[in-house]
Order: sequence, then C-alpha cells, then structure tokens
Amino acid sequence: MTETSRTGQPDVHVTLSTASVYPRRAPFAFESAAELGYDGVEVMVWSDEATQSALTLARLSAETGMPVRSIHAPTLLVSQRVWGRSPAPKLRRAADMALELGASTVVVHPPFRWQYKYARLFQEQVRELTEDTGVTIAVENMYPWRGARRELQAYLPGWDPAEHNYDAVTLDLSHASVAQQDGLALVETFGDRLRHLHLADGTGSARDEHLVPGRGQMQAEKVLQELVRRGWSGDVCVEISTRSARTADERQADLAAALEFARTYLSPAPGDRGTPPGHLHPSTTPGSLRTG
Repeated sequence: MTETSRTGQPDVHVTLSTASVYPRRAPFAFESAAELGYDGVEVMVWSDEATQSALTLARLSAETGMPVRSIHAPTLLVSQRVWGRSPAPKLRRAADMALELGASTVVVHPPFRWQYKYARLFQEQVRELTEDTGVTIAVENMYPWRGARRELQAYLPGWDPAEHNYDAVTLDLSHASVAQQDGLALVETFGDRLRHLHLADGTGSARDEHLVPGRGQMQAEKVLQELVRRGWSGDVCVEISTRSARTADERQADLAAALEFARTYLSPAPGDRGTPPGHLHPSTTPGSLRTG
C-alpha cells in the first residue's frame, strides 16, 4: 500500500545510509540522522560489527528514534567475507534481518562474474525471497569497470538492471554517473520497477564518487522532481562519501546539505525552490565509497 502524507502526496522518506559517514561507524550514522532530521537509516552491512547484528541495530534505532528502513546486503568487494563467503545465504540473511527490524527493502548488487553458480539462480532467488518474506529485494544498477584501455564486465548476468527482468530496482545516481548514463532516462526506463533511490552525484569519472547531490553533473534535482511528478513513493537514501572531510563539522555540513537538497526538490510546492547548499560547495572530488 502506498503511504501518503497529510497533503495527499505519496510519502517519500529521506534516509541516511550508514556508508555516508565512513570511516565513522553505525552508531554515529544513527546519531547524525536523528540530529539532522532524516526519516530513518539504511544499514550497509559490512565489517562494522554493529551493522551485522539485528539486536545492536534495534537498540540504536530505539535510542535515536531512527527506524531502519532498508538493509544493504553485504555484496560489495569489501564485504565478501561478512556473514561467510557464500552469497546466496547472505542475501537470505539480509532479508531476515529486514523482517526482524521492520525494514521494507533490501538493496543488493548483481553477482560478480566469478560467482557463476549464484548468478545462475540470482533472479529466481530474488523473486522467491520477495514472495516468501514480503520484503522488496531491489537490485541496484552498477557499471562497467573502466581501465585505461578497456572495459571489464564484472557482473553477471550484467551491471544494468534495464537489461534484465527484475521486479524491483534501486537507482544509484553515482553508479549511473560511472556508467555515463542519464539518471532521468533511467527513471523512465525502470518505470514502476523503481522502488528505491540512492541519492548522490558524479562527474562521469571512472571512480564511484558519491558526491553530495548538486556537486556533480547528474542533474539529481531533475530526477527528484520527476519522481514527485510521477507520484512515486519510496525511500530516497542519501549515500554520499564524506571520507575526505577534514573535520567533524565538515562531515555534518555535507550530510545536512544532502538532506536539504532532497527536501527541496521533493517538495510538491510549485515555483522557485531556490538553490540548496549542495550547489555552493567548491569541492567536487571527495574520496570514493568504492561500492562496486
């Protein structure tokens, strides 16, 4: 059922990924989300032990008042050994954690090429998990790995969900930037399959930049405005890199700028929305999240 706000518009929640505070850990993400006024948290499951424990996450949620609204399964290169080495059971465990915490969505990357057994049954497992648990398993768009002279196709059955029949998709604007795709065109292509958005920005670099929205070339404001026009409901999850922040205040300012950007362009109010602070920051080259 689609949630609606008091204005009658579909209810879009703006959440904060725990990856956005790296190298700080999950407790800091929950505290920051509460302090800044986010609607909840997406937990990136990786080496941070707090992200691997439903009990710990439930406590953090209760202490801060920040619900866990989505889980990012440990399918990154840096989380290959989290919850064991076999990827299919890890996806099931992520769905179980989502159920335990009341999260409605699990974000998952497509399999790597060397995970051919997992890849062969991946689409079937995703569909069955959604049917069994009621949790939306939203497959995330990735990108070809670009070297100096060639591209490496690192994912099976492929990096682009537009080419595969997944029931639910996560659109990551930083990944789209690396793939040199247009975010607005992807919203159109994914259509009703688009269930979740990772809000960030990029400059078209081969690096997965995860810039604060408004500091790159992805026209993230137009993507958000199009979602409003379509009456889309779901979570807009801020997933930016703050690892190059020189001070705690600078990190908080980036998290606040991303939230204000999202609130500004998700507003249904007509007229001039002004220029959120994300456009004013001089930096466009923070360190990469390396989420591929």
